[in-house]
Amino acid sequence: MTDNLRTIIVDGDEIEVPTHYTLLQAAEAAGKEIPRFCYHERLSVAGNCRMCLVELVGAPKPAASCAMNVSDMRGGPNGEPPAMNTASPMVKKAREGVMEFLLINHPLDCPICDQGGECDLQDQAMAYGRSGTRFTENKRAVEDKNMGPLIKTIMTRCIQCTRCVRFVTEVAGSPEIGMLNRGEDAEITTYLEAAVESELSGNVIDLCPVGALTSKPYAYNARPWELKKTETIDVMDAMGSWIRVDSRGPGVLRIMPRVNDDLNEEWISDKTRFVWDGLQSQRLDKPYARKDGKLTPVAWDEALGIAATKLSGKADKIGVIAGDLNSIEELKAAKDLFGSLGVTSIDGRQDGAPLGDGLRESWLFNSTIAGIDQADAILLVGTDPRLESPVLNARIRRAWLERDIKVGVIGETGDLTYPFEQVGTGPADLNGFAGKRGGFTKTLKDAEKPMIIVGMGALSRTDGAQILRSVGELAAKVGAVKAGWNGFNVLHTAASRVGALDLGFVPGESGKSVAEMQSAKMDTIVLMGADEIQADFGKAFVIYIGHHGDRGAHRADLILPGAAYTEKKGMWANMEGRVQMNTRAIFPKGEAKEDWAIFRALSDRLGKTLPYNSIDELREKLIADHPVFGGLDHAPGHASAADFDVASIGEAGDMGGDPFRSAIADFYLTNAITRASKTLAECSALKTAPHAQAAE
Repeated sequence: MTDNLRTIIVDGDEIEVPTHYTLLQAAEAAGKEIPRFCYHERLSVAGNCRMCLVELVGAPKPAASCAMNVSDMRGGPNGEPPAMNTASPMVKKAREGVMEFLLINHPLDCPICDQGGECDLQDQAMAYGRSGTRFTENKRAVEDKNMGPLIKTIMTRCIQCTRCVRFVTEVAGSPEIGMLNRGEDAEITTYLEAAVESELSGNVIDLCPVGALTSKPYAYNARPWELKKTETIDVMDAMGSWIRVDSRGPGVLRIMPRVNDDLNEEWISDKTRFVWDGLQSQRLDKPYARKDGKLTPVAWDEALGIAATKLSGKADKIGVIAGDLNSIEELKAAKDLFGSLGVTSIDGRQDGAPLGDGLRESWLFNSTIAGIDQADAILLVGTDPRLESPVLNARIRRAWLERDIKVGVIGETGDLTYPFEQVGTGPADLNGFAGKRGGFTKTLKDAEKPMIIVGMGALSRTDGAQILRSVGELAAKVGAVKAGWNGFNVLHTAASRVGALDLGFVPGESGKSVAEMQSAKMDTIVLMGADEIQADFGKAFVIYIGHHGDRGAHRADLILPGAAYTEKKGMWANMEGRVQMNTRAIFPKGEAKEDWAIFRALSDRLGKTLPYNSIDELREKLIADHPVFGGLDHAPGHASAADFDVASIGEAGDMGGDPFRSAIADFYLTNAITRASKTLAECSALKTAPHAQAAE
């Protein structure tokens, strides 16, 4: 036995485990299955369901394996290693008794319960329960609670495991759920019976081991065995969370998280989880052309002919703007096509952030998301991570809970779910920050691994380039960039932004930016799902390629229907620069095509045929031209920190005086898909009336 390892006996087999392991973890290390309801590896230990009881050899009664450490086990009287049994008659009888107790009041409504088929209580009752019950008295009933438009409650099913209470308190940092009363009267409820408003609230649906908390939008839609499960990635923010899309036939019915400890762990935001109904609404399923002032359905052949005619004019009068949800492949196809036409006015930065020049590290989250676990001080500049990336914000909160890291803020934010020091509100505070001797400046300089996170609220301004330079200089002065650590980080809000910047989807020589295209007299504008800008281009002919009838489609003179992220194969690069590949869950609606295929067809009409006929050939060309996209699931991190000159990024010059504000005003309505979602519209309305009760 070493200092931090201990030999124990599990069901007669000797194993060596760390002393800080719980008995439950030790049993699993030995390959033994321990049932549990209240225990969850990412939450604190509650020890209140007692389903995980095991027998300690020599002890008078069973022990809760989730609440006892290996270091607390006693050895035998003659120096034998401590021993436990996980399948002895004592354990079997104890588990049967616990299961019988849990089922005393639980209703037998499995046939109508949405949890049926993926319910821990069902599975463990079959594996560890008795064949009958001795309880003949009346069951108690608990009134259902209103938890808002996302969470459906049937509280009579609740077994008081308190997973939901611990999640909202510890992980989400929004303690809106708690337990009232004791004994038979105990029940889970929201305080003042108001709706749960955390941006991570939907995760309690996954955590609930019974059918007490289920998805309200998904209620009675399908059984889990009817669904096709597709593992893919999320594009609702720039984090690239791992998700699973559950579909049946032509429609998506559910979105759930997948485990990835480097990114989202096993959490996703409510926007990611409940956006699926927006995938079915306001869809563009056929080409449209404006005739006599009215958009009229046309055949693909006619639509491509119109587009080719309009794109055959002067190259300097044609502009291309990419949106926030585009995959790298369609950006590459567009760049190749319009490059062959001589068009240099291309831009993938709808918000106008001055990124894309210089080293790749100047627009990445260089510390990596997992690097937050190593940071010992964080400065947020012009960003509200709770709105812009809630799962990342939860990681910062965990760092504060576990290590008490200090967080400073320059800008205007709301409740970040952890304490922070308001260092300033705008550029003036940023400018003089590094020169201060005490306060948070000292905290950053004294930190071994300081992080500076600058958001789009600071960069998407007219003085964004100057702010970027100022943040870079600050990072250099406080030692945030050094060998083995790069603490300079850009927090993006758009899934396609890093991929577009890596690809060079920015104005070329004499090319115009998004703002310049809006003010210049252009002949033709191509909007690639660009819906977050004011689409006012004067008399220009606007071609919209996208999947939802949103802002860009309203202004369009020609609509070429594309595919949403669940309907196409593609790659996205998240804010870390991690290139990830998604998988198609369903096919595009109606006559819609994958976006890269639209550009391939257009290239034929324009006599500039692109050199690929399939997505695989396109990827080969993409990786040959841009090798950075060949490193799938690799975050470059701080590998090249020593060569990264942060003081040279951006531009020198004066900064404005307006305070920094988050780039996101409404968390729930940030793109065309979310704006088509009825569920997210209800969430948005609830935020504007905080104490209003959501309709059932």
